[in-house]
Amino acid sequence: MNIRVMRVEDMMGMQACNLQNLPENYTMRYYMYHAMTWPSISYVAEDHKGRIVGYILAKMCGCDNSTFTRDEELSEPGKEPHGHVTSISVLRSYRRLGLAKKLMLQSQEAMANIYRATYVSLHVRKSNRAALGLYRDTLGFTVKDIEKGYYADGEDAYSMRLSLK
Repeated sequence: MNIRVMRVEDMMGMQACNLQNLPENYTMRYYMYHAMTWPSISYVAEDHKGRIVGYILAKMCGCDNSTFTRDEELSEPGKEPHGHVTSISVLRSYRRLGLAKKLMLQSQEAMANIYRATYVSLHVRKSNRAALGLYRDTLGFTVKDIEKGYYADGEDAYSMRLSLK
């Protein structure tokens, strides 16, 4: 397995991975926006044939510097710069190999080193026990809030955070 920074040509493989695993799907434009705006914090896992078997899509928030974000709703003057995991997915046949953990760690390191992020945030379905185990038990995230009806199907989300200091 190889973990590397996402490239534009990876987007179709990322979307295929997303469509197979997750109920929340994104347009190619959304992947492109992340790739062009924050090119160094999203990663892919590829198998020995170069096929995308997992990915992490991430962004930066709370940055005063316009080079960090061009999205007004994400720019929060006076707030600490922080990373946010938009989406992470690993194909079922490649799970339990530590790929999700490796993807998370690579992205978190880039957020801290490149953008000086002080923490990383994410949302996870309350029913997603496997993801909760990874985030809370393995990586050390804590639940900061519950967001009622966060997902399109009405399920609540845990809003989680991990300090990068």
